[in-house]
Amino acid sequence: MTDIAILVGTESGNAQMVADALQEVLEEMNHDVALHEEPDAGELALAERDVMLVSCSTHGDGELPDNIIPFCDYLKENKPDLSHIRYGIVALGDQTYHQTFCQAGKDVDAILADCGAVRIGERFEVDACTQPLPDEDAREWVKSWVEQL
Repeated sequence: MTDIAILVGTESGNAQMVADALQEVLEEMNHDVALHEEPDAGELALAERDVMLVSCSTHGDGELPDNIIPFCDYLKENKPDLSHIRYGIVALGDQTYHQTFCQAGKDVDAILADCGAVRIGERFEVDACTQPLPDEDAREWVKSWVEQL
């Protein structure tokens, strides 16, 4: 059993829907899961955290959702040592915006890596054009992701 924090970056609710699905699957697999809809570095107790999973949508011209910006800004400004943290990324985007497809998820991935955190597995990128039910695909992805921990 693993203690997993799921961080949500969402504007329209799709990343929240995915995070809820991830939480459900992980809890069914007997993991302790805490969902953070307004990620806060202090609340997350990063020094004590082992595993994080980020569900993040992209909006506008590749921007981060408003609710995850303060967390990302904290990491960029303070550069805490997160080398003890393993994480996964579910990035949501729309390939019709090919230059910024899943950019917010890619940005969060880079910020965590810059602080030394270690991504487990590949980033799961969800295309709104081809995957109208992103939560269903994420359910399958997380089952194989968690086996890599």
